Amino acid sequence: MTPIAHIETPFRSKFGVPRQAGLVDYEARVVFEPDYRIPEAVRGLEEFDYIWLLWQFHLAQRETWSPTVRPPRLGGNKRVGVFATRSPFRPNNIGLSSVRLLRVAVEPALGPVLYVSGADLVDGTPVFDIKPYIPYADSHPGVRSGFAPDSPTPRLTVADPQQLLSKLNPGQRKALVDALALDPRPHYQDDPSRRYVMPFGEVEVAFTVDSKMLNIVNVSTI
Repeated sequence: MTPIAHIETPFRSKFGVPRQAGLVDYEARVVFEPDYRIPEAVRGLEEFDYIWLLWQFHLAQRETWSPTVRPPRLGGNKRVGVFATRSPFRPNNIGLSSVRLLRVAVEPALGPVLYVSGADLVDGTPVFDIKPYIPYADSHPGVRSGFAPDSPTPRLTVADPQQLLSKLNPGQRKALVDALALDPRPHYQDDPSRRYVMPFGEVEVAFTVDSKMLNIVNVSTI
């Protein structure tokens, strides 16, 4: 398969990316590759509120695969079958996300660009396909969902030092704080002295976690 587009998000590395779509509300954009910058190809897409993105875990490629994985939702210690999870480490490293379509714009240099919200993708992720989300076929309320029956809630309280986050606009600041509150650390790490660094947009955010409090200790421009 050939990527038709890539997505631009503030998440510059795997660390800190929301673990599912829709958990953090921020604006991203899907930019088509030159061969697919054809406005007619997205005609009518603006009539849908949500779309599916079919994409590649391009930063999680391995030569071998394991039939079991340890999902973060189970604390990173319990193994379940890879096909019972959304782990990036799969025989074919393909991801699927439902994102909100904010608008479709035709830009002189890029052709049609899709502005979306709630993506769980690293900046630059290749996109293989785009399809409209259709509620009568794609939504099944009230069904079982295994070990992930409910949407995750924030696990941490983020100490929000305005003087450190002043380099971000209000929308970026909220998205960053919401992502940090979901706890980007591997769930088996709980060392209050450990310093973590998370790239976000044009900055790198350093933080520590003590119990349920996340403390931002530095914000530097990349």
